[in-house]
Amino acid sequence: MKRLLKWGIAGLISLILLFPFILIFIGNQLLHDRDIPEKDLLISNQASKTVLAFFPHPDDEITVAGTLISLIEAGYQVHLVCLTKGEAADTEGKLTREELGAIREKEMQDAVSSLGIQHLHHLDYPDSGLEDLGLDSLKRIALNWITQIEPDILLSYDSKVGLYGHSDHRLSGLAMEEVFLENKGQGDFSPTQLFQVTLSPKQIQFALKVSSGFQRNYPRDPKKGLPTPDFSIDTHLYFHQVLDAMHAHQSQQKVFQDLMPYHDQIPTWIYSRVFGREYFHEVK
Repeated sequence: MKRLLKWGIAGLISLILLFPFILIFIGNQLLHDRDIPEKDLLISNQASKTVLAFFPHPDDEITVAGTLISLIEAGYQVHLVCLTKGEAADTEGKLTREELGAIREKEMQDAVSSLGIQHLHHLDYPDSGLEDLGLDSLKRIALNWITQIEPDILLSYDSKVGLYGHSDHRLSGLAMEEVFLENKGQGDFSPTQLFQVTLSPKQIQFALKVSSGFQRNYPRDPKKGLPTPDFSIDTHLYFHQVLDAMHAHQSQQKVFQDLMPYHDQIPTWIYSRVFGREYFHEVK
């Protein structure tokens, strides 16, 4: 009897110790497609040393935060262009647009500091008004910053959906894509590659179940959905920094419940091994 009790206790302890790893295994099976190649670094070309990330809102950088940290640690110079102050976000009437814009500008500076991004260019175009600004104007803005910074690599949202259907996301991604394809290979155009943020098919299906933003805005026609990833980047080693940057955007914590569901309920070392992967599509 004592032997059975001893074995039972040992089995229970083993199960408790193994349970987190079982969760990690199940989470990865649910969210990640194993046929999509995994890379340690976005680019390995040592001649490429300057990266321009081009996004419309404060907090959009979180979608590629782990990748940016890995590039910075590898010696790359990262420039982040943020087109708006993010003043159109919903505050349930608690703040004016001007007040929220000032808050989010400070939050952006704190987030960039957490990530170690060397160069922030925070602009003041109208949040949720890029459609009124027009695609041609956005293309001129994108080209102007490319000309100033002379990056080797570009990062942006995709041109079809804008990750989950926000028009500012899609239009900024479309502007960068068209500028890249129209100028690629010309002598005075420095970028050689453009990578767009995307999700794996399993992540999309998961998001459609748990994220209200995806449920409202993501197209139901698969042909109009996100571009298929070419590869993913393992970013779990940088997840604490990513969370620090995310928490810097205090005014947008409700949004992050959609972007990273349950992140405040699951231990980080477990969560990072399930959600610590970022997917990209290369525009060619």
